Amino acid sequence: MPRNLVVHRSAIHGNGVFAARDLAPGLRLIQYRGALRTHEDIDAAYGGNAEGGHTFLFTLNDEWVVDGNINGNSARWINHSCEPNCEAVIYEHAGGDRRCDRIFIVTLRPIEAGEELTFNYGIVLAQRHTRRVKQIWACCCGAPSCSGTMLQKRR
Repeated sequence: MPRNLVVHRSAIHGNGVFAARDLAPGLRLIQYRGALRTHEDIDAAYGGNAEGGHTFLFTLNDEWVVDGNINGNSARWINHSCEPNCEAVIYEHAGGDRRCDRIFIVTLRPIEAGEELTFNYGIVLAQRHTRRVKQIWACCCGAPSCSGTMLQKRR
């Protein structure tokens, strides 16, 4: 893990990643790592069940998903927020090899030492957002503009 980050318990949810020192905006902090799997593999492994509330899966592109449950690093502990201080940026491979695309967490603004890192997970589900589904994907970020769910509106 980069020396400018530490992992410990979070007030948002479970573990969290925190700045070990002041961080500048636009800083590429950490790559989101895990096993590279097809969408079909993920559906077979996790049942394609939106009611599982599984958040260690990160869609890389139309072909691949990064599964932070397998060989994942500390980036998987970065929690969701409705008012994030970071964003997930996908860097596409220059040669067009979709397997070589990468996800990095980048700061959006200055972050003070001790502050928890967050980004908006941007979870979009094809199914209807019922009260039960919203509960499963509840947001506990505590931001003044918190929507109460990690789910985004379908476009």
